[in-house]
Amino acid sequence: MVTVLKLGGSVVTEKDRPETLDDDALASLSAAIAAADVEDLVVVHGGGSFGHHHAAEHGVSSTEGVRDVDGVMAVHGAMTTLNRFVLSRLHAEDVPALPIHPFSAAARDAEGDLSLMTDQVATMLEEGFVPVLHGDGVVHAGEGVTVLSGDELVTELATALEADRVGLCSTVPGVLDGDDEVIPRIDAFEEVADVLGVSDATDVTGGMAAKVRELLALGSPAYVFGPDAVDAFLAGDEPGTRIG
Repeated sequence: MVTVLKLGGSVVTEKDRPETLDDDALASLSAAIAAADVEDLVVVHGGGSFGHHHAAEHGVSSTEGVRDVDGVMAVHGAMTTLNRFVLSRLHAEDVPALPIHPFSAAARDAEGDLSLMTDQVATMLEEGFVPVLHGDGVVHAGEGVTVLSGDELVTELATALEADRVGLCSTVPGVLDGDDEVIPRIDAFEEVADVLGVSDATDVTGGMAAKVRELLALGSPAYVFGPDAVDAFLAGDEPGTRIG
């Protein structure tokens, strides 16, 4: 049974402070992952104050690209730095995590459709490793390089690997309504369109609205929950908001 878990960038970093890790949060999440009895786990993490800061500085988003090599390397370099932090915390908990950098494994065509190589992910799982991917830059026909979000990676991986469980760990305990109460279930975007806003901190990938849209595209249910519910999700429970 394949499980895809995304660790939000705002969870593992101090998102309003450029390139600042939330080490306590990352260590706690790594311990929860290590303690879970999950056979085939894929981890994806967002960019937080690492990737998003540089993407905003260079004017690059999921649709607006950049051809300046320095700009491309600023985004990709920041994400690989964050990825090394994530790997090191997982390794400290004896999780057999290995990196996969999407910049070298993906591309967009002129229509913006993504192609992502996933054979290496599947093979890592077969060999007992935990693949760890991250938001990144992606070469984009006609645009140079655009942003590939962790949320988009989650849906691509979940589809390709026929994942049984998909979870997004966010800074909030689920998708919230206008009264800041967790919405138990979302089956269509129109149900929550009025209450989904934009992230307070810099986010070039669309905030919670984009997460919901991506997860609704899956053929299986997904869950959005807070850091305290990671262990529950990995144990097979249904914390936070069920989407789809």
